[in-house]
Amino acid sequence: MTDDRDVNGALLPDIDRLSGFGRWLRSTSLDELPALLNVLAGDMSLVGPRPLLMQYLPLYSPAQARRHEVRPGVTGLAQLKGRNAISWEEKFAYDVWYVDNRTFRMDLEILFGTVAKVLRREGVSAEGHATYPAFRGSAAIEPSCRQSTEKLASLDRPAPPQSKPTSSDKEPDA
Repeated sequence: MTDDRDVNGALLPDIDRLSGFGRWLRSTSLDELPALLNVLAGDMSLVGPRPLLMQYLPLYSPAQARRHEVRPGVTGLAQLKGRNAISWEEKFAYDVWYVDNRTFRMDLEILFGTVAKVLRREGVSAEGHATYPAFRGSAAIEPSCRQSTEKLASLDRPAPPQSKPTSSDKEPDA
């Protein structure tokens, strides 16, 4: 990526600064290979919520910040479910769902599913962006995205086990 700037000195959007070689690296996801060094160093996991920019930390809601309860990953459930083709709210919902429901089997499914997504080059960038638009906090997200996130969070969550009533649960006779 170049450091090209506009007349006021501000960096141009990513899509305008990405070279042809950079676009190819992004489309093949080869730009992710250096993250494997972080896995070997123990700073990252293969599967977990993708690390985001430090400048986003103060913008997270308490629920979104829960994504940091596990080690960040090279790939995660949000990447499998849409990579950069889904909203920020959906990404956070998938990340938090993963934190609450992760299993070794799920990690394997995410790894194999991610390989398939990469080979098909699906969801590499958001429409009109080289990568994805900056996160501006939940207040900047459209209400329709927030509603779809609430639906998403309720869809895959297993129902809590229902206990059978016991004799001590019955109301006393009057």
